[in-house]
Order: sequence, then structure tokens, then C-alpha cells
Amino acid sequence: MSAAPVWSVDPRTGNPREQVAVEATAEEVDRAVRAAHAVRDALADRAARAAFLRAAAELLEESGAHIVEAADAETALGPARLTGELARTAAQLRSFAEVVDEGAYLDVHIDHQDGSRTPPWPDLRRYKIPLGVVAVYAASNFPLAFSVPGGDTASALAAGCPVVVKAHPDHPATSELCASVLRRAAARTGLPEDVVTLVHGFDAGVELIRHPLVSAAGFTGSVRGGRALFDAAAARPAPIPFHGELGSLNPVVVTGAAAAERAGEIGAGLGGSMTLGAGQFCTKPGFALVPGGATGDQLLKALTETVSSTGSGVLLDHRMRDAFVAGVRERAALTDVVAPVTPGAAGEHTVSAGFLTVPAARLAAKGPHDALLEECFGPVTVIARYTSVDEIAAVLARLPGNLTATLQTATEGDDPDAARLLAALTPLAGRILVNGWPTGVAVAPAQHHGGPYPATTSTSTSVGATAIERWLRPVTYQSTPEALLPPELREDNPLGLPRRVDGRRA
Repeated sequence: MSAAPVWSVDPRTGNPREQVAVEATAEEVDRAVRAAHAVRDALADRAARAAFLRAAAELLEESGAHIVEAADAETALGPARLTGELARTAAQLRSFAEVVDEGAYLDVHIDHQDGSRTPPWPDLRRYKIPLGVVAVYAASNFPLAFSVPGGDTASALAAGCPVVVKAHPDHPATSELCASVLRRAAARTGLPEDVVTLVHGFDAGVELIRHPLVSAAGFTGSVRGGRALFDAAAARPAPIPFHGELGSLNPVVVTGAAAAERAGEIGAGLGGSMTLGAGQFCTKPGFALVPGGATGDQLLKALTETVSSTGSGVLLDHRMRDAFVAGVRERAALTDVVAPVTPGAAGEHTVSAGFLTVPAARLAAKGPHDALLEECFGPVTVIARYTSVDEIAAVLARLPGNLTATLQTATEGDDPDAARLLAALTPLAGRILVNGWPTGVAVAPAQHHGGPYPATTSTSTSVGATAIERWLRPVTYQSTPEALLPPELREDNPLGLPRRVDGRRA
């Protein structure tokens, strides 16, 4: 039997564009993983890794026009959005090069022998080492920043781990282009090209998570797909870390004082955020608690104007379009649910943005309205109208884990409910926003892009400098002669690394 072809498809028409590759067989996945495993020692040199990451950023930029053209043809995300995403991806690679240069991620601790302690301390020296081959599962909605050259790949390479990427079927041509860029960057800086390899196909993804030489995995996608891989990672004879981003509702709470102060501004901001990228951001605000009464009505009026002025859009593929249309139809049919702007099908290949409203009391207890508390991928949000702060708290207590949670408060004067509601939102998400909107994730050292399950399957971040920690494990050397110690742990600190010695920064 011949291998199944991998086609690039135009989501604007549903028509195949070109055959890009063929799906990898189990034998080909095995070869890719073994090739990556064989070159892992080549990534041991920190200077070479940093140079590689910078070269990858430079080559991505040089190939930018070609990559953006291919990505737009496969995703319909538009040249402007994709040009910005490419710039973000290049900046992300450079930021991890800086992390590697600094060396603080190694978390070096040295405690000298001390017989006066109870019990006595031997000489202990601790740092972090790379796990090994990392499997990366590319995202559909970010063909660059969360796919082949994205944050999982960049942080794993920065940690010293070779990467095997499972391409997303929505943008296989873009994936091939980006993998080629990364492999050329490796060759340019004297590293083996197999520090990055690419495979295609659903079955290849399953084989990858089960391969005994894969030491960890990163995933961005659906709850169903991510959970299946997470369970497979845990079911292996030797389970491995699985860092999955699965789904998020990203709730917003608007206080009564905030609505009274700036209802129009908040309504317009919510409309702009939930329709950005046709509602396909993982941080889209998909649920908002808005006060009942006149001020809440004013907010919904501004939201209606903003959403109504948003043109129809193309989703990443027709499967997602069909799921969106079916999902909003199911939700709109529930008792007491109203659609001031009806979301759904706009044409054979497009969707229209909209929002649904429901009394918050309908959501305070388990029932058929629970579908409104689940992510619906696409340009729709649910507005729950509340009558009291206690009603807000009851609904928040029923929400799953999220990447973000947003509180809109009064900006002038006192907001008596703000502190209580912020405390109620904090356990729900990894990033808490006040008077902002979640669609935008800065690549910064203090960033955290993660959250309680099902937002993610671990407590780590996939964005920012500390994303590197996912692909490392600590090792302590006890009473080890200087000549046998790795350079990072030697007494004279030949690499000039930041570290703690006897509990103090040195």
C-alpha cells in the first residue's frame, strides 16, 4: 500500500492546492526520532545553540515573503496578521538565544561541605540538563509562532533538545518551508540538520508519542486530541512529560461600576477581541459576565455595533467551520438564550460573527446550559447577565481552567466589588488581566501562557523565557572530584554562569 498523500488545501474554497508530502509510516517516524537522538550531543555547546537560534530567525526573515504567501494560501489568516506572526516568531527565537547566552536557566546551586549542619552537608552541586528528543505537535491557528519554528521548538532547542515536529494538516506546505529554514540554519552554524525533523500524518503523531526515544512532548490544539496524546504519554512503559495546551473559555467579568463608567468602551473592546482572527485565538474571550439593567444594555449595544460591522470570515478549515456552525446552533436553541447578533454560516466557505446572551442564573447549576461554559472555536462569545455579585461567584465556581481571566473595573473612584472578584478569578487561569483584553500574548520573561486543566496539562508556560524549563531536569553531583564535574559546576566557574553558592547569589 502506498503512503497517503498530504495535500495543501485552500480554506477559502475548500479545494486542494498541491500535494506537499506523504504521511510518514511507523518506520519513517522511527528513523526521524533515531536521527534526532543520534545528534543530541551536537546541541551541548551553548554558543552553538545560540548562534543556531539567531540564524534561524535571520533566515525566517529572509524567506518571509515566501512563507507568508504560503501560510496565507493555507490558512486565510491574511498577509498582515501573518507578517506580524513571522516577526513575533523571529523575535522569540532571538529571545531564547539570549536565555541560552545568559545561562540562568541552568539554575546552578552549589552547597559546600559543612559538617556543622544537622545532619552534616556533603558537597552538593546541582544544575539542569536536557531531557532528550522532544516531540512538538504544531497548532492550527498559529502556523508560525506555535508550529514548526514556534515557541515549543525554540525553547526545546534552547534547552539542548533535538526536535521532531508533527506538522498540522492545515498548513503542510508552510511547515515544510519552515522546517527547511531551520535545517539550513543548523547547517549554517555547523550543527547537524537532524536537530530538527518533520513528519506528517495522524498515525505519525501517535507513533511519535509512543516512541521510546522521545523524552517529552509539546502540544497546542483541541481538548479531545490533546487528551488522547496526554493519556498515551502517561500509558507508556516509561511515561514522559506532556505539555499540552488544550482549550480555554477565557472568562471576562464586568463589574457594575465599570459598566456604569464606560459601557461603550468595554462593549467595543470585547467585540474587537472576540472577533480578532475570526475568533480563532486560543485567548479569545468566549464568555463574559455582564450586569443586567441599563448599563449592561448599553454595553451590549456597543458590542452589537462592533460585531455587526465585522465582515464574514474564513476559518482555518471546513471541519472547523462545520463545528462552529453546529456549535452555535446548538447553543442558540437552549431555553432563554438570545442571539442579538446571530453567529453562524455566512456562505459556503465563510462564517459570520455574533454573540449569545443568557441569564446568569441559568448557569449557576449543572444542566443543559453547560454547553455555554465550553469553548466554541470561532467568532462567538456568550454574555451571561447577572443580578448580583453572589450570582457571579456561583457561575465562576463552575468554570473549568483557563489560559486567561479578565476583570473590567472602574478606572476612577472606588469599585467595591473589584477585590472580591479578582480573588475569585485568580484560581481559574494562568494570566489575570485587569482592564485589558486577552488576545495578545507578549513574549516576555514574566509571561505565563498556561493554566489549570483543561487549559493546559502542566503548570508550565509555553510563552516566555521560562518555557525552556519544560525540557530540562535537575541533576545533583555529590562529593564529586573537581576533575569529574561538568564545567557548569566547577569551583572556578569557567563559564561565568549565574549561580547560588551556599545559598547566596554569586
